[in-house]
Amino acid sequence: MVPLANLVAFTLVAIPIILLPGPSVLFVIGRSLSLGRIGGLLSVAGNAVGAFVVVVAVAFGVGIVIAQSVILFTVIKIVGAAYLIYLGAQAIRHRRERGDAATAAVPPTRRVKLLLQGFLVGVSNPKTIVFFIAVLPQFVDYGAGGIPLQMLVLGTLFVTVALLTDSVWALAAGFAREWFARSPRRISTLGATGGAMMIGLGTASLFLGHGKD
Repeated sequence: MVPLANLVAFTLVAIPIILLPGPSVLFVIGRSLSLGRIGGLLSVAGNAVGAFVVVVAVAFGVGIVIAQSVILFTVIKIVGAAYLIYLGAQAIRHRRERGDAATAAVPPTRRVKLLLQGFLVGVSNPKTIVFFIAVLPQFVDYGAGGIPLQMLVLGTLFVTVALLTDSVWALAAGFAREWFARSPRRISTLGATGGAMMIGLGTASLFLGHGKD
């Protein structure tokens, strides 16, 4: 297991990084503004599952292979960016049809789709891969053995904290959307704003190099 000192040190490093608004936070806010708080929370959950898959991949060495392959890394980055742009375009296209999304019940099939969309964004975020590869090894006690398990524990801790804080962002943006929902024109504009945020985020991610999520 991860020594307590390493666990505390990692937590102290991870929390400020998680709290600082980054791509994941902007994605969650954009989804909440476009789909309402339920859609935002489902996107958060899917994104967290995708990030956890990245943690598992990094812990067992797959992430390092991806990061060291320029072609594969570039493909993942382009696919992830294109998918964000697609989701943003869909939000703008259907902005007038989502005036009641902030309070309407979400059908089970729709929930699965939102979870899957969030998962695809989380698992295809190259910055998440690089962050885990660059940070997790620094807090592993190599003398204690069980390196993959230690990395899984650290990564799970990070994803859990991010899940909680991203949920707060989703709820805040969702409640703001409910207030705007009193006016069809305002909610339409707000949905388009959320879509524009995702398009901007997807476009920007194409030009960002290695760094933190």
